[in-house]
Amino acid sequence: MDERLLRSLTPEVLGVLVRRGADFAAAEDAVQDALVEALRVWPADPPRDPKGWLVTAAWRKFLDATRSEAARRRREDRVEEEPPPGPAPSTDDTLQLYFLCAHPSLTPASAVALTLRAVGGLTTRQISEAYLVPEATMAQRISRAKRTVSKERLDRPGDVATVLRVLYLVFNEGYSGDVDLAAEAIRLTRQLAAVVDHPEVSGLLALMLLHHARRAARTAADGALIPLAEQDRTRWDTTAIAEGITILQSALARDRLGEFQAQAAVAALHADAQTAEETDWVQIVEWYDELVRLTGSPVARLNRAVAVGEADGPRAGLAALAELDPALPRRTAVAAYLHEKDGDPGTAARLYAEAAHAASNLAERDYLTRQAARLNTALRTS
Repeated sequence: MDERLLRSLTPEVLGVLVRRGADFAAAEDAVQDALVEALRVWPADPPRDPKGWLVTAAWRKFLDATRSEAARRRREDRVEEEPPPGPAPSTDDTLQLYFLCAHPSLTPASAVALTLRAVGGLTTRQISEAYLVPEATMAQRISRAKRTVSKERLDRPGDVATVLRVLYLVFNEGYSGDVDLAAEAIRLTRQLAAVVDHPEVSGLLALMLLHHARRAARTAADGALIPLAEQDRTRWDTTAIAEGITILQSALARDRLGEFQAQAAVAALHADAQTAEETDWVQIVEWYDELVRLTGSPVARLNRAVAVGEADGPRAGLAALAELDPALPRRTAVAAYLHEKDGDPGTAARLYAEAAHAASNLAERDYLTRQAARLNTALRTS
């Protein structure tokens, strides 16, 4: 059973049902039921036309659900006639479904959940496990999201930038439960790139590939974080790096720079360096300048301060850091790093301890705590 095939067909099948007159919420439920049926039937009896099989099964599930609710009798009259089995229509509504699931009236969390369910083909259980929330909570979130978008027409224009932000949120969740969300985000972004010609879609796909290529080297066997400068670069996925750089170069050649292309350019410069010492920090600073110009993002300014510290020395980095809000997440950790580079281990140790206390996840907290302990030990023995 090829679950990836099932997931890739999900938005196409859902689009067919909506085009036939089913409202989005009911159509999405019917498609999910059809996917469950496919998982049960296909291993022993694989269909010659998988999409056609799913369309027929989902439409029957929709009709069964419609007929069982007397309050929806008028809709039943409208959709009573069941189209005969046969090849599924070639219309692909994937892009419109992306737009619908990233509707501006939805919260980011709801947009992510609905995208994974309606476009990604994941079950509510899989999504809830990936986001470490109870299945009932995720079911309510998805149900509310479906009700919100059910009255929206499938052919209305949408905002590609909003879709990309939703996919980026999925990617940044990484891995949990039995679903690799980073890999799923890459799959969905590839799918989006196949139906929309936009350099920022390519930029996001390149960024994901370049970041994902370093995944195996990011943590030690005990789960401890390994910073970029200390990673074993022989463990990086060179195939993914080469693909990401090729995609990025093609996007940049169109001369329509966006924030994901700029982020991908930074990632490409890191990936291109054989050792940490060979990193072209001057170019990285220039790309962060572009990113700050495009977005004004405090996170981009923070990352720029790190790059300035590497390119022009730690005091230049600290000067750039001084312009940022002290409450900015990870600012204290960056200050600790730059003070250590500047030869001030006492201040660095204190700041590492402060950053550890404020860290948002256990792995980061452990890393920062170890840094503080290392410096304090060195100070006591010096």
